[in-house]
Amino acid sequence: MDQYKFPCEPVANEESTVKGPQYRFTLINDKLLRYEWAEDGIFEDRASTFAIHRKFPKPEFRVRETEAELSIITPSLHLTYDKKRFSPNGLGATFTAKMTDWGAEWRFGEEPTGNLGGTARTLDGVDGRCDMGAGIISRDGYSVLDDSASMLFDGQGFVTTRRPGDRLDGYLFSYGHDYRGAMEAFYAVSGRQPVVPRWCLGNWWSRYHAYDQAEYLALMDQFRAHDVPMAVAVVDMDWHWVRGDRVPHTGWTGYTWNRDLFPDPAGFADALHKRGLKMTLNDHPHAGIAHHEEAYAEISKVLGHDTTHRDPVQFDPASPRFLHTFFNVVHRRLEEQGCDFWWIDWQQGSHTRTPGFDPLWLLNHFQFLDTQQQNQARGGGESIIFSRYGGAGSHRYPVGFSGDTAATWDSLRFQPEFTATAANIGYGWWSHDIGGHLPGYRDDECTARWVQFGAFSPNLRLHSTLSRWMSKEPWLYREECMRAMKEAMRLRHRFVPYIFSFNAGSGSSGNLPLVQPLYWKYPQRPEAYRYPNQYFFGQSLVVAPVVTPRDKSTSLAKTRAWLPPARHVDIFTGTVYDGDREIDLYRPLEHIPVLAPEGSIIPLDREKVPANGCPNPDGFEILIVVGRDCQFDIIEDVRDDHNCFYLAPLRADGSLPLRTIPIRFDQTAGRLSIPHTEKKWTIRFISANFQRNAILRIDGLLAGSLSLYYQISPRGLCSTVLEVPPATSGLRHEDGAITVDVGPDPQLNVVDPRKALSRLINDFQSDFHTKDRLWEIVESKQPASVKASRLLSLGLDEAFYGPVAELLLADSRS
Repeated sequence: MDQYKFPCEPVANEESTVKGPQYRFTLINDKLLRYEWAEDGIFEDRASTFAIHRKFPKPEFRVRETEAELSIITPSLHLTYDKKRFSPNGLGATFTAKMTDWGAEWRFGEEPTGNLGGTARTLDGVDGRCDMGAGIISRDGYSVLDDSASMLFDGQGFVTTRRPGDRLDGYLFSYGHDYRGAMEAFYAVSGRQPVVPRWCLGNWWSRYHAYDQAEYLALMDQFRAHDVPMAVAVVDMDWHWVRGDRVPHTGWTGYTWNRDLFPDPAGFADALHKRGLKMTLNDHPHAGIAHHEEAYAEISKVLGHDTTHRDPVQFDPASPRFLHTFFNVVHRRLEEQGCDFWWIDWQQGSHTRTPGFDPLWLLNHFQFLDTQQQNQARGGGESIIFSRYGGAGSHRYPVGFSGDTAATWDSLRFQPEFTATAANIGYGWWSHDIGGHLPGYRDDECTARWVQFGAFSPNLRLHSTLSRWMSKEPWLYREECMRAMKEAMRLRHRFVPYIFSFNAGSGSSGNLPLVQPLYWKYPQRPEAYRYPNQYFFGQSLVVAPVVTPRDKSTSLAKTRAWLPPARHVDIFTGTVYDGDREIDLYRPLEHIPVLAPEGSIIPLDREKVPANGCPNPDGFEILIVVGRDCQFDIIEDVRDDHNCFYLAPLRADGSLPLRTIPIRFDQTAGRLSIPHTEKKWTIRFISANFQRNAILRIDGLLAGSLSLYYQISPRGLCSTVLEVPPATSGLRHEDGAITVDVGPDPQLNVVDPRKALSRLINDFQSDFHTKDRLWEIVESKQPASVKASRLLSLGLDEAFYGPVAELLLADSRS
């Protein structure tokens, strides 16, 4: 099993340990401490499923010790211990972080009451909320992770159980409200999230339905005909034989193509690949390899299995020999027929023949390593599996399958919070059944809102169950919902440059989760905790998904949100909002609130309907929100791309080189700098209105002026757009840069909201007298605060006065 070894440094720096006959403390750093109790005095230095790195430089600490007590003191914590078996009375710590007026204290065995949650193994059967367990961060300022029962890696390429006896093994995080610091420490010990392939960031199609080969390909062509790009074709269980006399079990497990449905599997896979799609096959491996499988004879021969009575080869993930053979015989032949990665659909519990070995963990870990090795051997790029969450450390094996959720508003209402909270245990790549699975009901608006959330979630994977009434093709839905679903799916592919850059980035992102709770950045603000459905999406954006139905009279849905400090602009409407406040946002079915603060750069694919498979675009549309200096590094892989300028070297793990395209905006000078490349550029200054043409310079030399033109949003607000011509043939990034000057210190528009309000009120399904009263307030010359008071005094339903108040009070400058 040597090929399954992976880089790790589990043995801690000896200078960082304090130990006695039955206890050992390891200072990972001055805020993170490992505590161990071993009745036999033998401590654990092997990597666990959570902790694969423990060797770090010695931090600052000192020890005070008497015959009866041990104290370990760092700049961040003071631990005291009575040298007996760990107990709440004998082991505890206080912290220097000033979390409360009365201080913070941890006692062994006591869970912090302010833990902000982690995630769950699956959402199977969940309709609404579920328990998300504990994460690494807590409003108490400290948290603990119990690692006593996890599997260990044996250093020879497989796993092993822990030694018998009375043993305790845990980690104490004491980062105060430095939540990102706590997560950085978590990743330092447990390993970082891998960079996922670019193609997996596009739209996935999945449905539990017995497609045949022609039907599936025709469906992919229908998506293209509807101008909806796709990236991943999921083939659910019916790709293999699942029923009939030939199948000797219930049918979930299978490794032989159903030739009635797929007469030419390799040709089917090739046809998907030619359409720019990757293919994954569903695998329920629990029933093993039965005698009817094409791989049965070969795997039986390799394993020495007796086939006399046609007994199945039992699935045994606790056996290294079986797992290795399973990958190299059963899976390999299917991969050679075109399977790009595996959907591990494990639903059969957490037990194997070896107590303590979790089959899901074994499958996730070894399948990911096997896929990674095969991709590297073929000269390919990054790898993924698709599987359920297995516990702390599962972030190393993306992408997560969250299971079969109910198709209801309650289910949708929980998913944004569930996705964001998973970041607290380092898990950043949840893929949900967008639109819901079963049970539930048909609600086109709910499905459209779910797809919009999916466009701003880690992965957008449409999925539904066997029912003929639940399929998620957008064109099966009512006209307005179909338009919203299609546009969200196009937008998802347009956002891939932004998402992949964050995914592959270093520095400020550093492989952190794409979706992060508000309190990660604003831990001192109580408002950041009140809106668990709202989150940061990548480097700049604040997203507040719509998870409630529209009001029938206004056709607007309300989302309550907190806008962090600084002005923010809705990238869809151009509305400018004062920051640092709680606000009700009202949106039609066309879009959800997605806001960017002053000083934001957001790169999009320039094509309104991008290609299948998320290739590097030939050009970009760059959204810029002026008001502060800002920068963004677009990161691309270079496979199948002739524009290979500004190459980074191969990474240490052998993955392909990356290309960085730096975009910079200097607020004081009003100057945008972009590389001199063969890319085409559309620059959109959202809610900015410049009074003159932009000055274009190439390599510092004046090249002329660019005409600016305005585009009006449905709400009557404008953005300034300019087109930058591509570099002439042969030029590369190192040849220089393009700068565009729009004038010093540009500011966001101060917009008269009356045009937008006129359209809004006109659409209200109400009596004309109410419209007149609302418009009288809009037209008055009174201060905004007086207008707000008058609105409230009308005695109208909130559905009417709320949207008017939102626009009247959005920007105090107006």
